[in-house]
Amino acid sequence: WTIATAESCTGGLIAHRLTNIAGSSAYVIGGVITYANAAKMSLLKVREETLARVGAVSEQTAREMAQGALKLFGVDLALSVTGIAGPGGGTPEKPVGLAYIGAATRSGRVQVIRQVSPGDREAIKAASADTALRLALTMIAED
Repeated sequence: WTIATAESCTGGLIAHRLTNIAGSSAYVIGGVITYANAAKMSLLKVREETLARVGAVSEQTAREMAQGALKLFGVDLALSVTGIAGPGGGTPEKPVGLAYIGAATRSGRVQVIRQVSPGDREAIKAASADTALRLALTMIAED
């Protein structure tokens, strides 16, 4: 399986963890950090309508980010994450710690997990990356 990442609030942490494994160049094809909405749209083809309707931190945006990375890198599996790592930026509807973690496979399967993690910025980023990597294993096992 080949893999790519599309990261926002984790800032490349998922790709960092993947590439810490010796020999990972055989399956890690690439990744993008799309922190700004403009980058999400231009690199991953997240629709402006999606961002306007549901925002960057949403299930639909995570889905479109994963699908966009899948196409951009031509991989078997793409992971995405978008969220609010804090300490500011949260709202009652979208609190600090909220993340949507997505995965898309070449076979057309897409799954998105909504997660709210406690802790500071580093803890939230780490929890989101952990969930993304577990999701990758699940998707591979089920495909």
